Amino acid sequence: MYKAAPPTRVRYRPRGPGISSTSTGFDMPHIVYLHGFNSSEQSAKARETGAFLGERGLAAQFHCPRLPPHPADAIAAATALLQTLPADTLLIGSSLGGFYAGWLAEALDLHAVLVNPAIRPDLSLAGYLGPQTNPYTGEQYTLGEADLTALRRLHVERPTPDRYWLVLGSADEVLDWREAAQHYRGARQTVFNGDDHRLARWPECLPGVLAFAGGG
Repeated sequence: MYKAAPPTRVRYRPRGPGISSTSTGFDMPHIVYLHGFNSSEQSAKARETGAFLGERGLAAQFHCPRLPPHPADAIAAATALLQTLPADTLLIGSSLGGFYAGWLAEALDLHAVLVNPAIRPDLSLAGYLGPQTNPYTGEQYTLGEADLTALRRLHVERPTPDRYWLVLGSADEVLDWREAAQHYRGARQTVFNGDDHRLARWPECLPGVLAFAGGG
């Protein structure tokens, strides 16, 4: 059971006609990519995902918002976006974005692909308290105790395994992949031996993301 109260669920807009792909053979759900800590929509995996979908005529279904640096604001922004999209929207979350995606998936009854997700960022980010500069955007802000408290409240104690596909690198230098594998035990998991937090082999998963989005 997740510890934070879920946002009020609104009725989602149904998927409209014409949102389909001849290359996939099924109506393609929207995909929302959530980037990680001090990252942006210009991160390598986000750009790879957008390019892959764009090449298949699916650019209109791809959304990669620039998340605010503070967790409460990031969750609010992601929730607001999701409330404008169809009920079968797929989440992709990387690192801290994977943590957010886990909470949103439970709160809004969605499925998610989690790429090297953070499990307890309230603990792992404690050493980053203080002034921060996002290297992608140049945005300056201060990470404070209130942010750690917000993260603690978003922790999902018992995630629903069937919602998720975990993609992990066994040489992740930022997060221990085994913690994610244990936390999401029972979920579909792909572990790339020797890959790191950047997950250079992420493009190999993108055809499978389309199948996962379609319920395969």
